[in-house]
Parts: sequence; structure tokens; C-alpha cells
Amino acid sequence: MNPKQWTRTFVLTLLVILCLVWSAPAKGKIPVILSTDVGNEIDDQWAVAYLLVNPEFEVLGILSAQAPTVSPPAAHTTYLVLLDEVENRLKMVTHPPLFEGSSLPLADIKTARLNAGVEFIVQSSKSFSKDNRLTVFTIGAATDVASAILNDPSIADRIQVVAMGFNSWPKGGDEYNVLNDINAWQVILQSDVPVVVGAADVCHAHLALTLDQARDLVSKQGPVGKWLWEEFLAQYYRYVKPIRKDDFSNPMIIWDIITMAHTLGMTTQAVYPRPTLRDDASFEHPQTNKTITWITAVDENRLWADFVAKLDAYQRTHAVGQKEANAFLP
Repeated sequence: MNPKQWTRTFVLTLLVILCLVWSAPAKGKIPVILSTDVGNEIDDQWAVAYLLVNPEFEVLGILSAQAPTVSPPAAHTTYLVLLDEVENRLKMVTHPPLFEGSSLPLADIKTARLNAGVEFIVQSSKSFSKDNRLTVFTIGAATDVASAILNDPSIADRIQVVAMGFNSWPKGGDEYNVLNDINAWQVILQSDVPVVVGAADVCHAHLALTLDQARDLVSKQGPVGKWLWEEFLAQYYRYVKPIRKDDFSNPMIIWDIITMAHTLGMTTQAVYPRPTLRDDASFEHPQTNKTITWITAVDENRLWADFVAKLDAYQRTHAVGQKEANAFLP
């Protein structure tokens, strides 16, 4: 190893050690790591805010995930959006470590894309066990989570993946997060890592908000709520409102928050034999002893009440400001 390689390895190792020391889970809290393509759609921003203001979670770290609709290098762009939300919108002076994930999907099902975030997942998991698993929320492309599994297959004994993905059971399907790295999901489903999935059809049924509902929910909930409302409004006018000139009834879906709802006990679920994944993102159902947990419903009334309560409690104890908002109305 030449001096330059040694220095780079030393710095990366030191960074991981410092992050792990900072992020040791607090007693009684749910330890989690999040992988998110925040900045692609506003549901990630809502989910990140809910996660970070919620004292029931001990957030060990957050990784930025790639998405093809984000300007390249995708994971770096996502990282900048994440950093802005954490430091400027939530005004967190101290916060969990943030990592830039892979900007490309897996090239195949055997080769990991290594980075500091992947190493962080692996090293963080070593404090956990089969009886006390680290939860990894996956609300974007699963590239970095799959890379952690490929890098250290024994992680299957220490983590569980809770993901938003696929269209429905039993078909599976090319939902956006899955489509952005099908190889990654093939790795995850072939592994022994416990997996929980919140699919698109359940999100449609339980996590859809009309313009009026979103306004009533968060627009008056302090600076953070106002910012989340403005993000919702901007995307609504960009993608939903132009479709029908005088019709505001079409909703937007806050997809990714289903992962947190499940972990907080706000969902019902079923356990099925574990499928494998074809290259077209459809499920194949071989005989197997492995299982997958599939979310079947969300208690959305309880979830949104908790969402608002946690935003309010956070802002009563933190000095939260807001940048000047852009004009979103036409």
C-alpha cells in the first residue's frame, strides 16, 4: 500500500470510528440508519423530517441514494438536499453523520459499490445481533444497502431492512425505488436479511393527501411545517395541478413514511414465503423456508396526528428558522 492509499484508508477508518462513537444508540430508542433519495420527490423530505424530530428513533446515520432523475452525480446532489434539510431547515447544530452514497446502481449481483456510507452500515451493525437488529430504512434505490450485504454477508444476522418499494403483492412490480436498482433488490431478496416492504398500492390507499389535506395538516405547524407545505405545493403545481385546470381533488402520495409508520407499530402486515426477483421486477415464487413481511394497511389517522405532534414538540424546544421561500403559486 503506497502512502497515499494508506492515508486515505486511515482517514476513512477514523471517520467511521468517530461516527460510531457519536451515534451509539440511546437506551430505549429504536436504532436506525436511513438510505434516502431525498430531493427526488417531496415525500422523502417529509419522511426525513419525521424521522429526525421523533425522539422514539435513534438515528445513527443517513445515506444519500442515487436516482436517475436527480442531476449527476446523483448521490452528491441528493446529499446536498439532505444537508440543507438537516442543517438549514431543521437547524440541527449536532446531527447524525450524513454520507454520500453511490451515484450508480449495482453493475451486477456480485459486486458491491463501496463508499464510506456502506462501510458505516457494516460497522454500525456489529453492535447488533439476531435478537437485537439494527433497522435500515430504504426509501430510495437500495444500492448501498445491497452493497453492505455483498461486502459482509454476515450482516444478515444483525440488520433488518424496512423499505418502500414494489407495486403490490404477489406481483412485485417496477415501482420507482426498485426500478432504480433491480440488481440491488435481487441481492436483498436472495440474502437472509429480514425484509419488510410497504408497497405502492398500500401507500395509495392510506398515504394520499389532497392539497387541502396537506395544507390543513402542516401549513400552520411552525417554520418546518410551513416549509414542508411549500415543498408539497411546489410539486403539486408542477406535476398534479396542470392535469386538471379547476380540479384540486387529485392527491399526492407521501410514500416513504410508511417505513417509519411500520416501525412505530402503526401498520398491519402479513408474512409470506419470500419471492425472488426477475429482471423485469416481477416476483417469482419458488418453494422456500424464507419469509418476507408485507405491510397491508396503515393507521393514517394515528400517523398524521403523531407527525404533527412531533413537529410541534421539536419546534417548541429548538430554534428553527427558514430561508426565504420561492413563489410557488402560478
